[in-house]
Amino acid sequence: MGGCTNRSEKSEKTTGATAPDKPHIIMIMTDQQRGDALGCAGNEAIETPNIDAIARDGVNFVNGYVSTPSCTPARAGLLTGMSPWNHGMLGYGRVARKYKYEMPAMLGELGYYRYGIGKMHWFPQKALHGFNGILVDESGRIEQDGFLSDYRDWFKLNAPGKDPDETGIGWNEHRAGTYQLPEELHPTHWTGQTAIDFINNYELDNPLFLKVSFARPHSPYDPPARYLEMYNDVDVPAPVIGEWADKFSEFPESKDAAFGDFGEKHAIKSRRHYYANITFIDDEVGRIIETLKAKGMYDNAVICFFSDHGDMLGDHHHWRKTYAYEGSTHVPFIMKWPRRMKGALKRGESLQNPVELRDFLPTFLDAAGGEIPEEMDGMSLLSLIRNPKAEWRPYIDMEHATAYSGDNYWCALTDGHIKYIWFFRSGEEQLFDLENDPGELTDLSGDASWTEELKKWRSHMVDHLKERGEGFVKDGELVQREKTLLYSPNYPDVDGYSAGEWREIMQESYVPR
Repeated sequence: MGGCTNRSEKSEKTTGATAPDKPHIIMIMTDQQRGDALGCAGNEAIETPNIDAIARDGVNFVNGYVSTPSCTPARAGLLTGMSPWNHGMLGYGRVARKYKYEMPAMLGELGYYRYGIGKMHWFPQKALHGFNGILVDESGRIEQDGFLSDYRDWFKLNAPGKDPDETGIGWNEHRAGTYQLPEELHPTHWTGQTAIDFINNYELDNPLFLKVSFARPHSPYDPPARYLEMYNDVDVPAPVIGEWADKFSEFPESKDAAFGDFGEKHAIKSRRHYYANITFIDDEVGRIIETLKAKGMYDNAVICFFSDHGDMLGDHHHWRKTYAYEGSTHVPFIMKWPRRMKGALKRGESLQNPVELRDFLPTFLDAAGGEIPEEMDGMSLLSLIRNPKAEWRPYIDMEHATAYSGDNYWCALTDGHIKYIWFFRSGEEQLFDLENDPGELTDLSGDASWTEELKKWRSHMVDHLKERGEGFVKDGELVQREKTLLYSPNYPDVDGYSAGEWREIMQESYVPR
C-alpha cells in the first residue's frame, strides 16, 4: 500500500521492538485542547509538567494547526496524511470506512503491532483501519444499534448501577462542574490506566504503534475535586474579545450555545475546570511516560502529543470549535524523537514552521523506514529535526463547512504570523497580524496600510482553491457560494453509494459534537 515496504501480518514477529531502524511510535492526543493550554506554550496559569517535559526532550512546534477544526474531519486528516480536499471531509461528517492511505495499516506493512485506546470517532464505531485492536471511549456517543463503548462496558463492570454521566453536563455544554464519582471511574483515568496496562503487557518483538486518545478536555468540563482545587487561587485568563466580535454577543443563552456573551465570571469558571481537566490528563501522560521508561521503550520511541482541535472558551463570544480563530484551529504540537537519531535541532527547542495533523503519518513512515507516497499532502517532521532550515510549506490551509451559523463557512491560510480568512457565503475577509496581535483583536482587512498584504494573501487563497473549479474560483477571483460543500469529490465511496450520492445524502445532516 502507498509505496510502503510490503510486509504481511504473518511476518510481523520477525522485526524486533528494539531494532535500530524501527522505533516505537507513541501517539498521545487530546480532544478539544487549545494550543495555548500548556505550560510550555507560555501559559503560567496551567500546570502541565509532564507534557512540558516531552517538549524539553523534543521539539515544540509553536505553529501547530488543524486544517478542519472539528473531531471527525481532523481525525480523517490524521488517519490519511491528506488535506481536507483530498481526504474528502470539508466539515463535520462521518469518517469513511476505508481510505487509500491509513496510518495503522501502513505501519502494519512495516512490521508494527498497532493498538488504539480511547476516542476514535470513526464509523462504524469499532472500525479498525488497520489496528490489531482498539478499546474505545466515545463519550456516550451511539451511532449504531447495539453499540456500547469499551469504557462504558468497563464502567458497568466496576460501578454497577451507577451513572457515568452523573455530573449532569452534556458533551457540548460550556457549563462546568466537579466530577461526582470516584476519580478512578473518570474516563481520563480509564484511558491512562488502560494504556499503562497495555504497555506493561507488551512483550512482542515487533515495534509498537500505540495511539492513546483522551476524550477530555472536550466538554463536559468535569475534573475531579482535587484537580479543581489546584486552580482555586489561580488567575485564569479571561476570554479575549475582538473589536469585530460584538455581533456574536447577543444569542439565546442556552447551555450549549455556539455563540454568546455569558459574562466573564461564567467563562472563567469554565476555563478553570477546563484547565483542571488538562492537568488531570497531564498526570496520566506522566504515568504513561514512566511506564515506557520502566519497560526500556522510551529512548527508542517517537512520542507525539497534540490535539484534534481547540476550544474557543468564550473568545470573541464564540464557544466550542469549527471556527477559523486561534482558540479553535491552533493546537498543541509536540514531538520527541528517538535518542539514537541525530540531527541539527537541539532537544528542547521550538520551531515556527506551520505544521498540521496531516504531517504525522509521513513522519511515522519516515521514522519506520517506509516510503512516503508522492501524492500524500503531509510532510515528515523529522526532516526539520535533521535540518531546521529544510524546505517547508510557506503556510497551511484551513477550512470548515457550514456549522452553527450560515456565515460560519470559511477557508483560511496562515504561516503562524499572518492569518487570512475568506468567508464563502458572505464574501467577507479578515486579516490578522498574529505576531503582534495573537488574540486576533483587530481585523486589518479594512486598514489601508495593509492593502498590499491583503491582496497577497487573497492571491494565495485563489491559488489554493482554484483546483476545485469555478464553484470556488472564476476568472482569477474568489467566488461566493450559496451552497455548502461538506464532502469533496475525493471522499471514498460508502456503503454501496458513490461518493457523489453519499455527499447528497449526508450534506446537511451533521452538526459538530
